Formats: sequence, C-alpha cells, structure tokens
Amino acid sequence: MIPRPALILGLAGLIPFLWDVATMLSPGLAASGLRWFGPRFVGPYVGLAYGTVILAFMSGVLWGFATRAREGVWLFYSLSVVPALWAFFFVGGGPVQAGLCLAAGFAGLLGLDWVFQARGLTPAWWMTLRTGLSAVVIGCLLLASMA
Repeated sequence: MIPRPALILGLAGLIPFLWDVATMLSPGLAASGLRWFGPRFVGPYVGLAYGTVILAFMSGVLWGFATRAREGVWLFYSLSVVPALWAFFFVGGGPVQAGLCLAAGFAGLLGLDWVFQARGLTPAWWMTLRTGLSAVVIGCLLLASMA
C-alpha cells in the first residue's frame, strides 16, 4: 500500500503538468494564468521547467535507492544520474522538441524504476506509485507537445 503522504504529494506534483495542458487548451485560462502568475507559469513553459526539475530530482531519488545496493554499486549509482544528465543534454530546442525529450526521459526513468525495484532497492509500493504518476506526466508532456 502506498503511504498516504507519498500518494498525496505525488498527486500534487502532477498539478504543474496538468496546468500546462489546461492553459494550452484553454485560451481563457491561459489569459487568466498570465495575468495572475506571469508568462513563466502558463503553457509549455511551466511544464517544461517543472518537468526538467522533476527529472533531475528523480535522479536524486534513485541515488538514494543506490545506497541500498550491495552488489553492482557502480552500476546503480551510474544509472541514478542518467535522468539528470538526460534533462541537461537533451531538453532544449524549443517547446515541442523539449517536451518530447522530457516525455522520453520520463519513460526511461520508469524503466530505471523497474530495474531498481527488481533488485529490491525500492519500497514494495514504488512501482504502483510511479506507474500512475508517470502515465499522467508522459501524457501531459505529449499533449502539450502536440497542442
């Protein structure tokens, strides 16, 4: 069972991605968001900036899991830095390319989550949480890239 704080905070972390898509699909909401929050917090900018931060953050989470490894220590520490490096090297080139690269980064992260889970380095509930959150994040990034 997913611990309540992890579930609530994980779901709350989807808000910027959902807001990104909502402000791209609704000109009225985008105008209101622009007025209330400024240009950094509407449309693709919020999703891309936040997605880059979260992909790097997830490297830190994997690093924490790597500390539990007794075998393959170099491998798990090395794998843990891949999401941050992916964001650093591949997210750029305009909102469409950046969104697609972030979506691919989150899909790859889900694969890394599975590897860490299979080696017993994560909590038992980890993949249940990560699969649902990742589906929403990837979907939002793809929708925003196509809007």
